[in-house]
Amino acid sequence: MGDVIGETPQLDSPIRNFHAQLSPTPRGARLARLLATEQLRSWGLPLDPAALIVGELAANAVTHGRVTGRDFRLLLYVIGDTLRIEVTDTRSDRVPYVVQPAEADGESGRGMVLVEALAARWGVSEGPAPRKTVWAEVRLPPESDAP
Repeated sequence: MGDVIGETPQLDSPIRNFHAQLSPTPRGARLARLLATEQLRSWGLPLDPAALIVGELAANAVTHGRVTGRDFRLLLYVIGDTLRIEVTDTRSDRVPYVVQPAEADGESGRGMVLVEALAARWGVSEGPAPRKTVWAEVRLPPESDAP
């Protein structure tokens, strides 16, 4: 399946959103981070820590949420002083969790620790089956919340 990108037209609204459907491959995960970075730039929002969070959530979707032939979805939206990042995949049976330092091996296990440290809050929403959405919220500086 190919990469499909869409953006909601900008009207006189403080709500901004962006979504992209991406292939569940390392290329798709890299593209998710690049697209998010460009979208944040176009909105005049800070890139960090949001770009790092998108990178981790997209990498998790590709590594742990992949089902052959099923894309994952990236959604970014801003309401007030909050940027919400959502990554939806089709493996609701594999829910992310924060790995304790003793459990993390050299290759993986630290992604959600990073998300937890950088996000104001994060969580997982189920459904509709077989989907799950892993989300994280980032508080924006006061000068960034102008429409």
